[in-house]
Amino acid sequence: MRVSDIFDVRYGVDLELINCEIADDNDPDYVNFVSRTAENNGVSARVKLIDGIEPQPAGTISCAAGGSVLSTFLQEKPYYSGRDLFVLTPKYEMTKKEKLFWCTAIKFNAYKYNYGRQANKTLADIILPDSLPKWVDNVDINIITTNNESSNKKIDITNWKYFKIEDLFDVTGSSTTPLTKLEEIGRGKYPYVTTQAKNNGIAGYYDCFTEQGNVLTVDSAVLGYCTYQENCFSASDHVELLIPKFKMNKYIGLFFVTIINKENFRYNYGIKFNQGKIKQTKIKLPTTPDGKVDYNYIENFIKSLPYADRI
Repeated sequence: MRVSDIFDVRYGVDLELINCEIADDNDPDYVNFVSRTAENNGVSARVKLIDGIEPQPAGTISCAAGGSVLSTFLQEKPYYSGRDLFVLTPKYEMTKKEKLFWCTAIKFNAYKYNYGRQANKTLADIILPDSLPKWVDNVDINIITTNNESSNKKIDITNWKYFKIEDLFDVTGSSTTPLTKLEEIGRGKYPYVTTQAKNNGIAGYYDCFTEQGNVLTVDSAVLGYCTYQENCFSASDHVELLIPKFKMNKYIGLFFVTIINKENFRYNYGIKFNQGKIKQTKIKLPTTPDGKVDYNYIENFIKSLPYADRI
């Protein structure tokens, strides 16, 4: 069936953010401003209410016809919609889980569009599944909570020092496993780590592994994207391994991932973050009084962050 079979598809109020007044954190009289961005649930800002212009109602779905085309989000609060933004209102009573499923189903059509081909005329006719899968009702959509308090305390890096990556890790290549071979083996529980810079580098799960976990991986083909792999995994071509020479756990691993990914700006398709460059790269780390890397500080720092208790 089509999008228009499930939703009433209409343009929003088509506002420009530049013509709205930004609301401060203490202003009780504000609404979210939803634009064509693919980030932050589509919310670009919080703005003050405008006399004579009613916000879009909570519980509707925003969908970008241009910009980041088909960025589709459930809006749980009233909102103003920016230019080229559709508002999808369910034609029948829907649960939150149902709405989130349809958001995802619509987003899966985004590959058909770009800045030159937008969805202004075709959104209503996009084909969706004929029915809601049974598993949707069993999905846990509860908001993740944390017991760790937020902290704005600045980190003192006065005593931090530079260390070469090769002094901390053995840098080596992984065993390349073709995707066709994994598909023959079948789906399973082991991650397949690739050079993509999203989803922790994981492109699927299969019943095969070639590498041990508790290591870092680095994409040496595209952006030099670094990840921490806690479990055993297989890998595509151009996935380098950083095997620790010290006792590493997931907290320490995630700290190193963040530091190493600060080097991404140096690399692209023309300049690769290959093994030689990885080995010679220097990263700044906290140290003990005797000048060694302070792994206890690193671990405790990560554990203290909001949501670290959910890792």
